[in-house]
Amino acid sequence: MDKKTKQEDPQEIEIIVNNIPYSLTIGIHPDQVGPSDTLAKTLRETLGLTGTKVGCDQGSCGACTVIMDGLPILSCLTLTIECDGRHITTIEGLQEPKTGKLDPLQQSFIDHTAFQCGFCTPGMIMASRALLDNNPSPKTHEVKEALSGHFCRCISHYHVLDAVLSASKKGG
Repeated sequence: MDKKTKQEDPQEIEIIVNNIPYSLTIGIHPDQVGPSDTLAKTLRETLGLTGTKVGCDQGSCGACTVIMDGLPILSCLTLTIECDGRHITTIEGLQEPKTGKLDPLQQSFIDHTAFQCGFCTPGMIMASRALLDNNPSPKTHEVKEALSGHFCRCISHYHVLDAVLSASKKGG
């Protein structure tokens, strides 16, 4: 009598964020992730990882960039349900977990004053981190290409280029 149809059973997905596994229930209840929730919303509102910023919410500014399985993605355009079984790294996952030491790229952004208000900085750092992980010694044009979808109204992008290139020389 209390039979549930397959459609009523909540679907669970597993994602690994910053090396921590999460089991998320997909559904319409307040304690569940909605089927249309973006990864950005899930990171910020469900997991409390507010370092990922949502700027335009249309994939035009790059502020929401995270790394998924080694590649930079726009989390405002990625549905959480598409991330089942995936490894995701956010800006919070770059620092050394035991010591709190910043990733060399984060430190290089500080050293080169490659930020102002900081809103778009996490997305730029994540796109740059993915670049350096895949190409430890990029040329200037490769850094520009990797950051071509990132827009900042506060700073000169030359500071960002200097920060990324400096981190690449230090092995960061």
